[in-house]
Amino acid sequence: MARPRIVIVGAGFAGYQCARKLGRLARGRADIMLLNPTDYFLYLPLLPEVATAGLEPRRIAVSIPDTIGEGVRLVLGRATGVDLDARRVDYTDPEGGTGTLPYDRLVLAAGSVNKLLPIPGVAEHAHGFRGISEALYLRDHVTRQVELADATDDRAERAARLTFVVVGAGYTGTEVAAHGALFTRDLVARHPRLADEPVRWLLLDVADRVLPELDQRLSRTADRVLRERDVDVRMGTSVREATHDGVHLTDDGFLPTRTLAWCVGVRPDPLVADLGLATNKGRLVVDEYLAVPGRPEVLACGDAAAVPDLTRPGEITAMTAQHASRQGRLAARNIAAAYGQGRPRAYKHHDLGFVVDLGGVQAAADPFGIPLGGPVAKAVTAGYHLLAMPGNRVRTASDWLLNAALPRQTVQLGLIRGPAVPLDTARPQTARTG
Repeated sequence: MARPRIVIVGAGFAGYQCARKLGRLARGRADIMLLNPTDYFLYLPLLPEVATAGLEPRRIAVSIPDTIGEGVRLVLGRATGVDLDARRVDYTDPEGGTGTLPYDRLVLAAGSVNKLLPIPGVAEHAHGFRGISEALYLRDHVTRQVELADATDDRAERAARLTFVVVGAGYTGTEVAAHGALFTRDLVARHPRLADEPVRWLLLDVADRVLPELDQRLSRTADRVLRERDVDVRMGTSVREATHDGVHLTDDGFLPTRTLAWCVGVRPDPLVADLGLATNKGRLVVDEYLAVPGRPEVLACGDAAAVPDLTRPGEITAMTAQHASRQGRLAARNIAAAYGQGRPRAYKHHDLGFVVDLGGVQAAADPFGIPLGGPVAKAVTAGYHLLAMPGNRVRTASDWLLNAALPRQTVQLGLIRGPAVPLDTARPQTARTG
């Protein structure tokens, strides 16, 4: 009999873990193909450290060929369409070529993209934050603003270049603002002409508090650290319009700035909407076994899937790395069960807690529901990330140790230009900014 063909679309937390687990379970009894635009798995939680010169980008880019196992073949490309009746995935490779992958079983783990809202000027002037190129560009951009502020004698221009606005006070936005304030402090220290110039970081969100999705105790810890670093935290406020010279706010104020970091959240990859299947909040509807109703050969997991939360009846699981990783591994087990190895299992999770790295020796964490802050939370956060990363642990830990002993390297690389990292990676949404 011909070996079954299994295609996994996407190598984020869900797709990568699915491929890794399935490669071991199948043991050469299936042809497994992992379709992904890059040859690495990106460990997204540490992206703010790349954007602020705390980590080198290769530390969070874990090689797929080196870690996925011999039973999985990596296919470089981005899925452009899925023909559910013909059971094939169409894709475009990095050089513009096209191809098709036939399948017997399909795992949709396409992940998510920037949530772009219909706010004038945002697509043209904001900086997205979903990948290494975006993080590196933001690092170059912030460094350049400080250097250009030092070069000018125009006080208004200098103030605008030293003002940095972050929209979205969730995980990513909070970490970007917290790390960014430390980053610019180090940058300014290298420019004596800027010694008496105020550097402003602002964190905006329509929510009523920082980290609204987490326990209030973690929110208070993060808020305190941000304010201690002179970050201007403005809740209930967002951007009404972005221009080259600054941003108009929803409270009718105007902030002269050259930097707008867009961290309002994500939405499922547009591939999901193009399937013509039922969705919930834009995510593909699946049952508790991660299977698409009426399409038992198709499973979905991670940010692309609306997985029922069996611990909260009527709800779906949040778009987090913890859920995506666990769902990816479960998808692999359930596919193996479909071929007679074990029994299918329903997805039921138990939260281990959350960690938010605030830079320096500060963090907020609640392992097993115990709220922590300060250096203890920082140690827990670092340990969690090292355990969760599927590779590069020693190199990452080495970078952290060097950062504790040596000054931060703050050169502008000048390798990435704005047009190479557009924010407009998804169709505009009509939800409110937050």
